[in-house]
Amino acid sequence: MRVLIEPRPRDDLGLVLLLDLALKELFTRYPASTSHPVDPATSFLVADHKGDAVGCIGLLPVVAGVGEIKRMYVRPDQRGQGIARWLLGSAEALARHRGASSLRLATGSRQPEAIRLYESLNYRPAPAYGKYVHEPTALCYAKSLN
Repeated sequence: MRVLIEPRPRDDLGLVLLLDLALKELFTRYPASTSHPVDPATSFLVADHKGDAVGCIGLLPVVAGVGEIKRMYVRPDQRGQGIARWLLGSAEALARHRGASSLRLATGSRQPEAIRLYESLNYRPAPAYGKYVHEPTALCYAKSLN
């Protein structure tokens, strides 16, 4: 499968659809959740297959050498083809380019496939940070980019 990974603006129709699908899946997996706002400073990469947006990943600005992954999502009909790995690799390269020496992310205990993916790519459990400190289902991970 050939996939082009490229930056897209927040108002890109394919990205908007992917973020909406990601939010619906989050509310399905975590029905007690009330909101999942996207930080306006998040920049996005989109995986495109034959003109169709099939996955996305967000990256917050690098602060003190630390970047943060947000909103990684691959459409269910496109999963299992390596798209998430390509998105993560591209986000890691972009974070390095922006001066990050490490990346962090948060996922949830009801997303075992995401946990397996992150751990297979050398993301290691890390202390909870920010809003995740008081979120019982949150699992935080970090990876050195050095």
